[in-house]
Amino acid sequence: MARSSETALPAPRRLRAQKAMHRARTGLRRSAVDSFRGDGTDWSVFAALLLTVPLLAAGTLAWPQWCPPEALVLPLVAGGLLLRPASLLALYAVTASALVTETALLGTRALRQDPVTPGTILVVAAVALSGLLIAQFRSRVGVPWQRGNTMLFDLRERIRAQSALPPLPKGWHREMSLRPAGGQSFSGDFVVAARTGPDRRVLEAVLTDVSGKGMDAASRSLLLSGAFGGLLGSLPPHAFLPAANGYLLRQNWDEGFATSVHLVLDLDSGDYELLSAGHVPGLQLCAGTGRWKEVTAEGPLLGVYEGAEFHPAKGTLRRGDVLMLFTDGLVERSDRDLSEGIDRLTGEADRYVATGFRGAAWHLIESVAKDVNDDRALLLISRE
Repeated sequence: MARSSETALPAPRRLRAQKAMHRARTGLRRSAVDSFRGDGTDWSVFAALLLTVPLLAAGTLAWPQWCPPEALVLPLVAGGLLLRPASLLALYAVTASALVTETALLGTRALRQDPVTPGTILVVAAVALSGLLIAQFRSRVGVPWQRGNTMLFDLRERIRAQSALPPLPKGWHREMSLRPAGGQSFSGDFVVAARTGPDRRVLEAVLTDVSGKGMDAASRSLLLSGAFGGLLGSLPPHAFLPAANGYLLRQNWDEGFATSVHLVLDLDSGDYELLSAGHVPGLQLCAGTGRWKEVTAEGPLLGVYEGAEFHPAKGTLRRGDVLMLFTDGLVERSDRDLSEGIDRLTGEADRYVATGFRGAAWHLIESVAKDVNDDRALLLISRE
């Protein structure tokens, strides 16, 4: 009995030790996750920047010609990008103390020129004010201090992922090219597409042009692309544009309209329907005649009024036929008619009739609308 009591005594200690280890592992894992998400503490960055201040001050006192007092702006710039406002103010206080110390110690030396001039103080103060404004703005909008700079990158990649076209069966080719206005990373044009119907033998693709362009339309474009992607395939094809119209009306945006074209293509027969909401017409190359024809469907802009009706245009893609859907930035100009822009696009597209249209979407935008300050998108589908 004594031996059993002696062996049982360490059990509570082991239990407490196991609980302590579990709490430590949980806390470490939570800290790592919070740090990755940008919600963790910034003490490590703050400590590193705090150590650079006395090092720079010592370098200024030892070699003022090589390490001028203005070098103190380096930790201030990094702090404005990485620290929270409270930590940034503490860093500013230490930096100000270092600058005062440099002024006092260098002033006692017989130097030909005082390294700490009023201009030096103004430069350091201006950088500090700029960093504080950036940190306060980032804190006000709720952007994580560590990953805030990657949020726009994630947003751009999400828009691109939503615009990816699904693979098509053998005998079909599809490609999409998108060019935001001014060479920016965000666009008011987007595409959502999905394979629907029995055995996924129907391709539905929606090309939308949101009012505005570039960064001004980026937030609306992201919101609408997610909503349209959810509606696509969940509703009958003829119900998609009415549902999208109702969604825009419920947003109550000041610039709440958009143009859109909805393609419903049977991948077995090549029959298609094109429904348009105030969008520019599509273009079909008929391989039998070698000519382009406009495919025009009737329908009002999205987000203008309730109860809008959209009437489809029907057609068939036969062997060698090509269908192009695009936004107005590709063909419209203030100094020319829409028909002139379409003629130029078809003229450039004729060059690919003999060689095939693989890779043509990017080159067509380069040829027709390379230096245009508007969003441009081109969706090309061919039956080989």
